[in-house]
Amino acid sequence: MKPVIRYSEAFKLHVVKELSTGRFNTPSEASAFYGITGQHTVKTWVRKYGNEQLLRRVVRIQMPQEKDQMKELKKRIRQLEKALAEATVDEVFARAQFEVACEELGVKDIEAFKKKLNDKLSAED
Repeated sequence: MKPVIRYSEAFKLHVVKELSTGRFNTPSEASAFYGITGQHTVKTWVRKYGNEQLLRRVVRIQMPQEKDQMKELKKRIRQLEKALAEATVDEVFARAQFEVACEELGVKDIEAFKKKLNDKLSAED
């Protein structure tokens, strides 16, 4: 089991100060230098102590058609997820119907019966 590491407020402030003075270019560099584990630990300290200007910002510039394409893709994903959910429900329902039919027909070994049906259908093709 890994030990839990707690850093003092003074240490956290020291690391943030070194970032603000330019000793390190990124929170990742400070983390590596001091052996701080956790991908976002130093970033959290920077936010906590009000120096968010030290964090890089990602600005995404898109053409209008890219935005439209992204909307369409997200819409298509929602449609596919809905279709998958419906197909799953249909499949569960079909299995339940099959099991009830087998029970009414007095079939004891459902798996063997499925194999027999599958073989028969394959022979017809």
